[in-house]
Amino acid sequence: MQVAFGIYPGLTMLDFIGPYQVFTNVPGVEVVVCAAERGRLTDDNGLLHVDVEHTFDDVRAPDLTVVPGGFVTRRLAREKDPIVQWLVDTHATTTFTTSVCTGALLLGAAGLLDGLDATTHWCAYDELASYGARPTEQRVVRQGKIWTAAGVSAGIDLALTLVAETHGPEMAQAVQLGIEYDPQPPFDSGSPSKADPGIVDLVRAVSDAQTDATA
Repeated sequence: MQVAFGIYPGLTMLDFIGPYQVFTNVPGVEVVVCAAERGRLTDDNGLLHVDVEHTFDDVRAPDLTVVPGGFVTRRLAREKDPIVQWLVDTHATTTFTTSVCTGALLLGAAGLLDGLDATTHWCAYDELASYGARPTEQRVVRQGKIWTAAGVSAGIDLALTLVAETHGPEMAQAVQLGIEYDPQPPFDSGSPSKADPGIVDLVRAVSDAQTDATA
């Protein structure tokens, strides 16, 4: 089973690294990371780098694709970045096509979410709806072979749920234990429906500013 992560400059690293850590702990899974070009790719903070060895052209028929999010995805989706065409092409033969956070906007730009329930970071619900999707606050949403995950940390939940689907719940539980994924957050403010309205407004303002900076 080949799991392909399609990435790009300006991605949010945890969107990628969370599910990457899960899948690389599953025996027999081949994980490949690809981008439009080989070479060094930098995250949205300009601090972390990934040395990408494979291009999209190298990875034509993965069993499962994962695209992470980032503030830049709105622009990539609008401009039909090469990752969008890669999603179109690979979706024809994937077993599962998936996204984390605003990676869902890239699925939307690829025409894969029209008429489907889907999730993304809550700040991007309106953009998600513009692609014909029905935004939901669910942590992980499955619509046939298309799976979407909510913001950032939800990528770990997505990957564990997929492992349970492809390798059984015991394997998923073993991986969960292996990475000691046992969330016990200090505050119950992890979604807009739970957080104080003032906190929601603050986060939205920061998100909008960061998005505008990458437009």
